[in-house]
Amino acid sequence: MNKRFLAAGASVAAAAMVLTACTPPGGGDDEEASKDTAVNIGWNESFRSMNTLTANGNATSNAILTYMMNDNFGYYDDKLEVQEGSLGKIEKVSDDPLKVKYTFNDDAKWSDGTPVDAADLALTWAGTSANFNTVESNNNDDGSVKKNDGKTVYFDSSTAGSALVKKFPEISEDGKEITLEYSKPYADWQTEFGTGADGVGVPAHIVAKKALGVDDPQKGKDAILKAIKDKDTAALSKISNMWNTGFDFTSMPKDEDLLVHNGPYKMTKFEEGQYVTLELDDKYTGPIKPKVKTVTVRYNGDPMAMIQAIENGEVDMTQPQATADVLSAAEDIEGVNVDAADGATYEHVDFTFDNKGPFDPAANGGDEEKAKKVRQAFLKALPREDIVEKIIKPLNDKATTRDSYSQVPGSPMYDAITKVNGVADAADGDVAAAKKLLKEAGVDAPTVRVMYDNTNSRRQQEFQLIKESAEKAGFKIKDVGDVNWGTRLGDGTYDVSLFGWQSEGTGVTENDANFRTGAQNNYGGYSNEKMDKILDKLLVSKEDQQQDLLIQMEKQLTEDAFGAPIFQFPELTIYRDSVKNVKSTAVSPTMFWNYWEWEVN
Repeated sequence: MNKRFLAAGASVAAAAMVLTACTPPGGGDDEEASKDTAVNIGWNESFRSMNTLTANGNATSNAILTYMMNDNFGYYDDKLEVQEGSLGKIEKVSDDPLKVKYTFNDDAKWSDGTPVDAADLALTWAGTSANFNTVESNNNDDGSVKKNDGKTVYFDSSTAGSALVKKFPEISEDGKEITLEYSKPYADWQTEFGTGADGVGVPAHIVAKKALGVDDPQKGKDAILKAIKDKDTAALSKISNMWNTGFDFTSMPKDEDLLVHNGPYKMTKFEEGQYVTLELDDKYTGPIKPKVKTVTVRYNGDPMAMIQAIENGEVDMTQPQATADVLSAAEDIEGVNVDAADGATYEHVDFTFDNKGPFDPAANGGDEEKAKKVRQAFLKALPREDIVEKIIKPLNDKATTRDSYSQVPGSPMYDAITKVNGVADAADGDVAAAKKLLKEAGVDAPTVRVMYDNTNSRRQQEFQLIKESAEKAGFKIKDVGDVNWGTRLGDGTYDVSLFGWQSEGTGVTENDANFRTGAQNNYGGYSNEKMDKILDKLLVSKEDQQQDLLIQMEKQLTEDAFGAPIFQFPELTIYRDSVKNVKSTAVSPTMFWNYWEWEVN
């Protein structure tokens, strides 16, 4: 799952990446790009929003398409280095205070001809900072965002870096430059805004048109900026409503304003739950020149159905859920390439600390140590090695458990951190030790509700292995699996959740959303002042400080029995010989990162 608020997911590599200077992505020349070429891609989940910055919109199924429909200031390549994008340039203009300037290229335009400029980035800052929200949350019981009333401002998003920008930004007279000042140093300033599929966010002039009734694009931008600068609650209430849900749709919208974009591709067809078609936009003025005219993404959640579609020639590329059967079937098809690697997602279990369940001190007479011992007992029984051996090694015979909350196996700091963080000892499948811990806690046969996607075959296998081991240790396991597990995260109806985080970048500050008190990805209600202080230091850390701080963070998570990582997802990129230059990267948007290089024979 790629659901963050925002910046959820593990940090793939420890160091903050510096933008690598290069020419903007090219592709074919104009003649090549105009050829009637097409690629069909298989994907498991349907598109649902043009705004990837909201809780609902932030999903890989959206990002793979918005990435092709919108330009950016930077993107991750297959070596996890950040390359300069096509919208313009980013530069740090001051260290104390930290100031970062974004300069838009003259040819950066929305598809309706309106310039892409400071107003768009200012709106993204307002929407992701939580600095303008008048309430901490405004959500329904199912997690969906409510419509704000006229006295309420709530943007359904929050990032640690954006929140540190307190002052209204400096904007040049022509709107082509915007300078953001951070209230304290921030480690990941290079990638906080304008990176990857998020780009600069949704078009401010369209938000103004729909929310404020201002049809003129420039007047609309001015109205957005004025509302932000004046902290105008009435206007921001309407703006946040449009920003939160106005760009959501599950089939081709009748309102073409919702399709306004600034990248080389435009959406031309969308059949709900079936497929989306993108075509090169002849109005695009930027430097990217893709070689493929039409890209159609076809949806099917069954990985074997995707393999069948590859074999039948209905699909040219896919990244289905990796299983031994899928790998075997794909390898048997002539004219098909199968690239296997660690993916962007890692599997993990989290505990719920605040639902009066077996891991909550409130259910243990308020005794925090007793509750922690119960959590430690469950972790001790967690059969991570068994899970990897039986489910993952058939796909990758070199697979190991993932023993870090923040690092991918093989990344620069992984060995140093896992040597001392205690994860491997805390969750080693030792049933006898788990029994002993439960006895020490004085808790007899506690019932644990485990929530996971019960339509996912791999998760079903994981659940059974966990259930068998935990019940041997003295727990009673209740299956509360649900196909709609994602909407239940944080609702308190389960004690253990089993799902995956997908990385969107390599910054150390991505940990903040998962482990800070009250943070939006902290679904289990975990809270520790020591952890919050460590995260405070990470936000402003320099590169040579980050390994030590990450070690402190991971030791604290182990000490508190927060949960445990299990394994890095194996990823299969499967594509026909007819498509060239297909490469994946270990962060979202995976194999779409270099779409302009794709060639079709």
